[in-house]
Amino acid sequence: MSTESIADQIKFAYWVPNVSGGLVTSDIEQRTNWDYDYNVKLAQTAENNGFEYALSQVRYEASYGAEYQHESTSFSLALLLATQRLKVIAAVHPGLWHPVVLAKFGATADHLSNGRFAINVVSGWFKDEFTHLGEPWLEHDERYRRSAEFLQVMRKVWTEDDVEFRGDFYRIHDFTLKPKPLNTPERPNPELFQGGNSTAARLNGGKYADWYFSNGKDFDGVTEQIDDLRNVARANNREVKFGLNGFIIARDTEKEARDTLREIVEKANRPAVEGFRDAVQQAGNATGDKKGMWADSTFEDLVQYNDGFRTQLIGTPEQVAERIVAYKRLGVDLILGGFLHFQEEIEYFGEKVLPLVRELEAAQAPVGVA
Repeated sequence: MSTESIADQIKFAYWVPNVSGGLVTSDIEQRTNWDYDYNVKLAQTAENNGFEYALSQVRYEASYGAEYQHESTSFSLALLLATQRLKVIAAVHPGLWHPVVLAKFGATADHLSNGRFAINVVSGWFKDEFTHLGEPWLEHDERYRRSAEFLQVMRKVWTEDDVEFRGDFYRIHDFTLKPKPLNTPERPNPELFQGGNSTAARLNGGKYADWYFSNGKDFDGVTEQIDDLRNVARANNREVKFGLNGFIIARDTEKEARDTLREIVEKANRPAVEGFRDAVQQAGNATGDKKGMWADSTFEDLVQYNDGFRTQLIGTPEQVAERIVAYKRLGVDLILGGFLHFQEEIEYFGEKVLPLVRELEAAQAPVGVA
């Protein structure tokens, strides 16, 4: 079993609150806002507090506590233009985007941001968002087969001329994209993330993506996923980085952090959480091995709709930092953090938690490694 970590230092991303309602489906106070001005200030705060990435959410219609939402690709570009270093990842759905049209947008965004644009391919989410638009809702593994072609087409048109591709979902003939995205020493084309938990998601991540995003997991769940993912990658002569979702509640005392979690769950918007559960659990349960996203999520897990409490980044700065570094030892390359009060908690994380993470990483580095 391999649990090597590719990155020398673990990286941090945050969920962009471009969707109303916050990151937990609860009536607890959440000092956050989905509007542009708030998000510009937040992005600037994040890049000045050690965050390298931000992930813009994708929803198309009001649902499950999220009444309003800004479109992910355009909002990502706006945040890129308002920042200097932050890399912004736009979540997208194959089936609602053509990969070459998105590749064209991505090339432009990459030039405008000096190489900081990225894509997260979301293979499944809400069935209603497809059927309400008159689009077909494919069976689980078919959605991932489509995403596999989507990822391949995007990379080909970003890196090759006169592209030919004959798939079951996309057919490209003699297509050349210009300008192509920037080719930098850090990456040959915009980074491609593949989200999911299922076997099909792991296969796509290992074969075609640069990064694999997982829902929240404990240590055992992370180890099992990383082992699968990197076995697939090695079989295809590739390396893939691993990102993990986690809802971060760092407070001066453990009691304060645990009390905050308890209040979040006690004030959960039960109809919205249960509606969300009914909408998404069919996706994971539709897989043959029941390994898909949300297949075994409890009500409490789903109050944070990407199982963020499962990662257990909850406690004092020391406790949170120690757990983050423990995940790094298992092979996690990036933590995707959600917060209750985004602005002040990202500042708190940068001041109180991140320095401890770097100290622990330095202390555990092999002799002779800076």
